[in-house]
Amino acid sequence: MAKAKGKDAAKQAEKKARKAGKQEKKSTQKEKKQSKKGKEDDSDAEDADLDAILDQYRKQQEQFLKVTETLSEPPSPRSSATLVASPSNNNELFLFGGEYYNGALASFYSDLYIYKITQDTWRKVTSPNSPLPRSGHAMCQGGNAGGLYVFGGEFSSPKQGTFYHYNDFWRLEPSTREWTKLEGKGGPPARSGHRMTFFKNYIVLFGGFQDTSQQTRYLQDVWLYDTQRFSWHEAKLPPASMRPDARSSFSLLPHESGAVLYGGYSRVKVSTSAAKASKGGKLGSRVTMKPVVHQDTWYLRITPPATEAVVGTLPTVRWERRKRPVNTPNPARAGATMAYHKGRGICFGGVHDVEESEEGIDSDFFNQLHAFNIDRNRFFALSLRRPRTAGKKGAGAAAERGKRGRGRADEEELLRNLALIEGKGSGDVEMPDADQATEVGDGDEMSEKVEKPVSWEMPHPRFNAQLAVQDDTLYIYGGIFEKGDREYNFDEMWAIDLGRLDGCKEIFRREIDDWQGSEDEESDDDEDDDGSEDEEDEEEGEPSTPVTSVSHEDDRAAASTQPADTVEAEEEDTPTIVDKLPHPRPFETLRDFFTRTSKEWQDDVLEWMKYQRDIEHSSIKDLRKKAFERAERKWWDCREEVQALEDEQEAAGISEVVALDQRGGGSAGEGGAGKRR
Repeated sequence: MAKAKGKDAAKQAEKKARKAGKQEKKSTQKEKKQSKKGKEDDSDAEDADLDAILDQYRKQQEQFLKVTETLSEPPSPRSSATLVASPSNNNELFLFGGEYYNGALASFYSDLYIYKITQDTWRKVTSPNSPLPRSGHAMCQGGNAGGLYVFGGEFSSPKQGTFYHYNDFWRLEPSTREWTKLEGKGGPPARSGHRMTFFKNYIVLFGGFQDTSQQTRYLQDVWLYDTQRFSWHEAKLPPASMRPDARSSFSLLPHESGAVLYGGYSRVKVSTSAAKASKGGKLGSRVTMKPVVHQDTWYLRITPPATEAVVGTLPTVRWERRKRPVNTPNPARAGATMAYHKGRGICFGGVHDVEESEEGIDSDFFNQLHAFNIDRNRFFALSLRRPRTAGKKGAGAAAERGKRGRGRADEEELLRNLALIEGKGSGDVEMPDADQATEVGDGDEMSEKVEKPVSWEMPHPRFNAQLAVQDDTLYIYGGIFEKGDREYNFDEMWAIDLGRLDGCKEIFRREIDDWQGSEDEESDDDEDDDGSEDEEDEEEGEPSTPVTSVSHEDDRAAASTQPADTVEAEEEDTPTIVDKLPHPRPFETLRDFFTRTSKEWQDDVLEWMKYQRDIEHSSIKDLRKKAFERAERKWWDCREEVQALEDEQEAAGISEVVALDQRGGGSAGEGGAGKRR
């Protein structure tokens, strides 16, 4: 027995020694590779003149004499671009800028692409006056001011040896495709990874980071741009007031009282103790940068100056910290910012990195879809809903599903009718057809509608995908996935109907196979694994080492994701307040819901208007419009719970419309909250 134990101990010692040798070999290989890369970067830093490169781009732009829009193939693959829905119609998406890294060289873009939804065509816009190539910039709709606004971003030399950050500010007119550079004094400093949104006639900017050759500095300043007075000013917060930590890659969503911030990424300095063997094992302190993925939520309350205030009076701004949202996606993930949709933030994908060893980190990538209800401070998981086949008992359910399919057209008709009611005081105002779009330059013909492939699974897991919502449809463009030393930049776009969730439609998809980065480490590790016969208890394969992306924002999004707010995780959400307003029923379209509850919503608006100063100037048209807006928001607010009830009823062969209060579950907020998966 003793002999057997001795044999096992010797075997274990031999195994540990072999493993230590392997780790040492990999460490040496990594140091050599980093040293080689450092020399390449230094060479690039010496040879690349960014000012000269950017000046060359300016000269190329000057060759264009006017704004030109031409038919085009889908954009070339890129990351850290911006995808924004057109504020002037429901038929266009605008894609601007971005970068592409093939493992050796970085390319930056200043392209403006327009995707025409009903025609399923791409248009490329060239202009003599447009922003220079960049990535990591921010772009948002202008709210009451209309238009689209762009600020900041970064540019680098081809080998990433030197970086440049922008602090310019631009406005794009969606109808004419014309860029205007907005000059002004005292604007925000240059940065990347920041976010912007709109509030009334203001553009709100927060956060981001600045890179120097010595360090990366994360920002927590708030800036407001007044679109009426064409001026920037930095928000002055009350003394000793709470505020969010500095960060980048967060979500900034519009709200009726300001803006809502969620999540983000940053690196903070942490002092760690390290034993010094040469001095008898004494402890020494070492400062390291700890990556942090934030999971906190904040309200930015903005109070515009009173109408009787002196001209030039600035709005009042303050931060209010909220409790941690209910059902936050777990584990914490970076690179999963949101697109705004009717009181909700729609979130897709992300990456969670767990540090396995000193050599690298193992990454988990996600493709889940979530809806963040802003007012209720709650996340809901969204899943695709495959149509059920009609059986002997399912004929009625099939007919009902056909009715639900026609509901979309009914809702569009109702929206057009309400727009006619508005009419800006004119009874003969005509709404543009959904298939019509503003054209610039050469005219294009209506392309034949091609049936797109539909998948019943979400797109491949990824992080930093560009998201936009137009006409209740979510569009997912690009994104990044990493495996070993290989970085996959997806060259594709998908569409998901947020109302029906009836599959994921493929807009376009192309394969990429031009990676030029080194894969020596991966090969060496594979060779080492071939000689290990006694390591059955170890994990299969080596931990994947994330590749360095061109954008610093992408770099930081693929780091360790330890939550920053451990105290908040233990907090519970406030009790649900009973809502006495009408609730949508299962299988009920927006039109049917408004038709059934129109009187209640108009009564609610009348009650609210009692406290408004301009009640005498309101008309029946205004009343009905406001009533529909409230009904529409309620319909989307309860969408997840109602869909859960629809699934239950379809599974049971029930196809009739059933009121939530008839189920004995009370309000919509109580009926489906416990059934989310």
